[in-house]
Amino acid sequence: MATHLTVEQRQLARRLSARGLSLREIGRQVGCSHEVVRAAVRRESKRPVRSDPWKPGPGRLTLADREEISLGLRDGDSFTAIAGRLGKAVSTVSREVAGNGGRGDYRAWRAHQRARERARRPKTPKLACARLAAQVCQWLQEWWSPQQIASRLRMEFADDPMMQVSHETTYQALFVQGRGELRRELARCLRTGRDAPMVVKRPV
Repeated sequence: MATHLTVEQRQLARRLSARGLSLREIGRQVGCSHEVVRAAVRRESKRPVRSDPWKPGPGRLTLADREEISLGLRDGDSFTAIAGRLGKAVSTVSREVAGNGGRGDYRAWRAHQRARERARRPKTPKLACARLAAQVCQWLQEWWSPQQIASRLRMEFADDPMMQVSHETTYQALFVQGRGELRRELARCLRTGRDAPMVVKRPV
């Protein structure tokens, strides 16, 4: 267990204490012993405090969101109720809990650190997924715009983030693959708002 808490861990511990959680419950959520929690809550620790510089991107779950999820699970709330309070999709909450120990073992701080580790790993391009690339290519060949494709994917695959891609990513893939006259034509399409012709190869 960690004994040197970050600013964020101390703040989380104090918020959970104010919500009535026991020291042992807080320790499980924060990732330390209840003795360390006691010192943090009472502000007795003399250790220098470091801060975690990582912040989730826009639209991602924050530490405060994960705190609310853990409290909701503790109270036996449904994913729907928790998602409603957070203003998030139910699928977002269910995936978050399932990927971090399930209802019985979800811990706010641990889940937040896992999210940080995932965010720092090199990302595989979305269009490297053969199934997604094939679907995008099909609709581009039917003269759909990248904006139309992104919207349709969100509708048809609402619960499958691996089958969703932003229109910016699609445009980027077109430019990476485009050469010569095709590249110039793609640029003209972007400036005029017309649909871009699809004669590019599937991204690798």
